[in-house]
Amino acid sequence: MKVLIKNVNIVNEGKVFESDILIENDLISRIAADISEEADQVIDGSGKYLLPGVIDDQVHFRDPGLTHKGDIESESRAAIAGGVTSFIDQPNTVPNAVTQELLADKYEIASQKAYANYGFMMGGTNDNLEEVLKTNPRNVPGIKLFLGSSTGNMLVDNPETLENIFSNTQMLIAVHCEDEATIRANTQKYMDEYGEDIPVKFHHLIRSEEACYISSSKAIELAKKTGAKLHVFHLSTAKEMELFRNDIPLKDKKITAEVCVHHLTFTNEDYETKGGLIKWNPAVKTQKDKDALWEALLDDRIDVIATDHAPHTAEEKNNVYTKCPSGAPLVQHSLVVMLENYKNGKISLEKIVEKMSHNPAILFKVEKRGFVREGYKADLVLVDLNENWTVSKDNLLYKCGWSPLEGMNFHSKVTHTFVNGHLVYDNGIIAEEKFGERLLFEARD
Repeated sequence: MKVLIKNVNIVNEGKVFESDILIENDLISRIAADISEEADQVIDGSGKYLLPGVIDDQVHFRDPGLTHKGDIESESRAAIAGGVTSFIDQPNTVPNAVTQELLADKYEIASQKAYANYGFMMGGTNDNLEEVLKTNPRNVPGIKLFLGSSTGNMLVDNPETLENIFSNTQMLIAVHCEDEATIRANTQKYMDEYGEDIPVKFHHLIRSEEACYISSSKAIELAKKTGAKLHVFHLSTAKEMELFRNDIPLKDKKITAEVCVHHLTFTNEDYETKGGLIKWNPAVKTQKDKDALWEALLDDRIDVIATDHAPHTAEEKNNVYTKCPSGAPLVQHSLVVMLENYKNGKISLEKIVEKMSHNPAILFKVEKRGFVREGYKADLVLVDLNENWTVSKDNLLYKCGWSPLEGMNFHSKVTHTFVNGHLVYDNGIIAEEKFGERLLFEARD
């Protein structure tokens, strides 16, 4: 099968240039100015932009045990419609993926259900070091540790266990950093005043800057002590930005940072209109925090943009504060949100591609993906930067059927998505067949 895309603006490795691109089977076979080869399909890319597919390094697609909220099939379908061609799912599912058998079960489900390429993190607990150390770094992206409250038995708060994990694995360790004792004390203070129905506008004061900083600074200290490869998920505060560096290339960094789309989009002022729909952990914080995250993203202290996609039913999100789960769906819209920021002059196309495609591939050592290069897997996204549309219930693909972005207008649109050389999304039409593959990872030094 050959697909030829003509006269398209390719955004890749810090450059934008007009070119043709030939896809043969699952690979990019040629990138050249004027390819005249016969092809099964020819797409006119004039005026459009071709990006490497987005690699989202943090999602919660809910399989196997919470599939009323979303599942690998529904959420990966939404992902490809948004230009996300690969995802890394987190272990706080039901059951928690904290044994090799439970992890293998998730991979088996994905092999049947995934529209996009997939990887699953192995979960660490206070008592599963032996299982963690059995993880194969060739086909599992890393170890995930929750250093703040989490689902089930996944809060890792034993200092000896943490040091053991950090000292004994060569794999990347990804962490959720919020200090549990601080959050509990803050929650109690507001419950004493309001009971269960705490106004959601206090969420960022309960899951506070201090809770984040205490936890992330400790994790970084431990990584420096042990030499572990540490990736800090979903940073949300200005204060934490001092913990990261930008004076060495990403490939040489042992400690790396991620920011999520929602922390670049919303502030605590938005709780007034959005309420529990924008309740995330860590919390959306102040304008000052948002500005600092943007600054750190643009100067390369922050390495990756992700979603922390975490669907819940509308009914669950409408509960009182203490019973309203944190998280929201975002994979269908993460790229267009960032393209809107490009349209508004906040970030370049090259930087978006760097943070959403190149850097996740470098950081996780994803094999042959994340770049528009000959010989690489043809995971590609075609976007029209001049198409206006509005997020509404009738164009959402999330199983939960809602989005915190409803009513928001965008001025760019994903028109085509390729996964492993297959055109899986074409102007609103999704291919019925699933072409997602298990992600593979190169050896770490």
